[in-house]
Amino acid sequence: MSDWIAIAAMVVVAGGLPIGVVLVSRLLRPSVPERQKQKTYESGEVPTGDTRIRFSIQYYLVAMMFLVFDVEVVLLIPWAVYLVQDPSTYVPAFVFIVILFIGMGWAWRNGAIQWIRPKGRERVRPRDV
Repeated sequence: MSDWIAIAAMVVVAGGLPIGVVLVSRLLRPSVPERQKQKTYESGEVPTGDTRIRFSIQYYLVAMMFLVFDVEVVLLIPWAVYLVQDPSTYVPAFVFIVILFIGMGWAWRNGAIQWIRPKGRERVRPRDV
C-alpha cells in the first residue's frame, strides 16, 4: 500500500508544482493594461497583408527528404564500424545503399531536389511523354 501512496504523492507534486508556479507568477507580475499589448506585434510594427502565409510544398518535400536521408546516413555510420568486424553483413549493407541511391535518383529525376525551377522549363513527367 505504501507504493501507491508514493505514486499518489508524485502525481500531486507533478500536477501541483506547475499550477503553483503559474499562480505565483500571476500574483507577483506587474499588471500594466495597455492597448498596444493586445496587438499582434507589440513592437509597434503595423502588420501588412494576411497573417496566413502559404508555404510552397517544395519546402516540405526538401525537409522530408533531408530527414529521411539524414537518418539513413546516421544509420550507416555504426553499420560501417560493424562491417569491419563482421564481413557477413556486406550484402545487406550493399542492398541498403543501393536502395538509398535509387530513392535519391527518383527524387532527382522528379525534380524534388531542385529548389527553384528555371523559367520557361516545365517539368515533364514520364507518363506524359
